[in-house]
Amino acid sequence: MTPKARKRVSSRKPKKYFDKYALYKKAVQSPDVDAEFLQGVYKELRGKDPISFREDFCGTFALSCEWVKLGSRMIAHGVDLDPEPLEYGRHQYLGKLSPAQKERLHLMEGNVQTADMPLVDLAAAMNFSYFIFQTRDEMKKYFSNVFRSLKDKGVFVVDLFGGSLCQDAFEEKTNKGGFTYYWDQESFDPVTHRAIFHIHFRLKGKPRQDRVFTYDWRMWSLPEIREIMLDVGFTKTHVYWEGSNKSGGGNGVFTRTEKGEACQSWIAYVVGEK
Repeated sequence: MTPKARKRVSSRKPKKYFDKYALYKKAVQSPDVDAEFLQGVYKELRGKDPISFREDFCGTFALSCEWVKLGSRMIAHGVDLDPEPLEYGRHQYLGKLSPAQKERLHLMEGNVQTADMPLVDLAAAMNFSYFIFQTRDEMKKYFSNVFRSLKDKGVFVVDLFGGSLCQDAFEEKTNKGGFTYYWDQESFDPVTHRAIFHIHFRLKGKPRQDRVFTYDWRMWSLPEIREIMLDVGFTKTHVYWEGSNKSGGGNGVFTRTEKGEACQSWIAYVVGEK
């Protein structure tokens, strides 16, 4: 089971016939489903719908676009340090929103560890993007900034993946119809839990483009993330674990639990309550 979405931390420029962000979205993202899931988590914990949302490490901010589509009062903020994906989103996604939806979507180019970020009901770091922080101090700095930027009773959601398969080098290939997507784990260091990943693409009839996206991450564990959330002030944490289908893979349904399974590869969410 391949993690469904992965945030870009560095990339190469592929051939001109590649639209790397479009391929990335088709291969590993489902922003409409994610927006509904996040809304549902907040409502389950708080008994009401959230209004304001912030997408940290937003990249092309596809999730923020889906958020403002959920209702006429929904407000989204996207924050990212890299101007390239932000500019892509402005050209490819903003024009597809209605004028009212555009007015409720706000973008910021900034560092999520230090930026004076907008106060929101719900914040999220998706696509394992925050794995870029490789020390506890770096992670605490980011989580502390998130905590400060949440309204009273605010909620913070992150996704993460792991399992024994993620502690070895391997490459997985998936046919997406018109193109092939490759998830390549180059290495894993058991001392530091540092891992190097790449995404490769091959369009039908074209040569494979290697290392279109590259990730230098620390593989954080569920207990570590929950403990750091509590350290910076969150009052409670929860784990939402993915269920299994008949073949043993993930079924896309996440349920709050305190007990997981020893899968070769798993995906989960950790939620912090302010």
